[in-house]
Amino acid sequence: MSLTYLEAIREAQYEALRRNPDVFIYGQDIGQFGGAFKATKGLMNEFPGRVLDAPISEDAMVGLAIGAAIEGSRPIVEMQFADFSSVGFNQIVNQAATLYWRTDVPCPITIRLPSGGTAGSGPFHSQSMESIYAHYPGLVIVCPATVEDAYWMLLDSVELDDPVIFCEHKFLYYHLKADSFGERDLPIGRARIARPGRDATVVTYSAMVHEAVRAADELQQDGYQVEVVDLRSVKPMDVDTILASVARTGRLLALGESFPWGGVTAEVVARVVTDGFHLLDAPPMRLNSKDTPIPYHTQLWKAHRPTVATVTDALRRLLRY
Repeated sequence: MSLTYLEAIREAQYEALRRNPDVFIYGQDIGQFGGAFKATKGLMNEFPGRVLDAPISEDAMVGLAIGAAIEGSRPIVEMQFADFSSVGFNQIVNQAATLYWRTDVPCPITIRLPSGGTAGSGPFHSQSMESIYAHYPGLVIVCPATVEDAYWMLLDSVELDDPVIFCEHKFLYYHLKADSFGERDLPIGRARIARPGRDATVVTYSAMVHEAVRAADELQQDGYQVEVVDLRSVKPMDVDTILASVARTGRLLALGESFPWGGVTAEVVARVVTDGFHLLDAPPMRLNSKDTPIPYHTQLWKAHRPTVATVTDALRRLLRY
């Protein structure tokens, strides 16, 4: 049986609802319609009164979830697209993120962000928002790259007492499949070695893990062994695993789909330069999407984001240094 990344998200929500009566799901068109991407298809019938349609008001959606969490619930909020979460930005960063610090009352909400680009989605339906939310203390930022992590990390997110931004990549919904959800092995905050190597390290997350692994496979034909570190969560960030990998390889490429200014890749480079400068045999590199709005045209979109070809080219330059 083949299970998709999207089915993992749906099944994790089913399991969360089944396990805990305090869990409910709130979002636009998530009830009978099943959500924009069908991530909640059928759940309303299974759990009547706990899969609730929301008004087209992201700030109201997050505000309701925070209030429910204060009263003991564990809401899952579905944003139709990650981009739209900016409408609820004030509630997320000024209310949810600070609630425990201000009041000693936890805020166990999980906000699902369908993230990243797909062909033809354009500038308002393709953004990667993890870097923005990672800037704020109090938020946990999760970016699963596998079917297994999509399932287990969503369950873990719902069980956390902290507000979680769950960045699920739209491109992976149907493109990524697995035979099972596997076993829960790594907690949120721990990275994994997606591919071992000795000559260079790529630190990345979400859909870019697969671009990096394919680039590493291509470079293996030339005798290079590139290690790929999947962060899994960008906050907390597993700096120990990053530094251990760079200690093995001496070279670092930080790779992300988000815009280049600041962000996760910049943080990875900063941490390695600060804590592991003595481990480096070459200047660290980073590769992101272009510093422009995301284009609609399919070919322009492909040129805008990192691909196997651009990752391979960056790694060749890093390996030649």
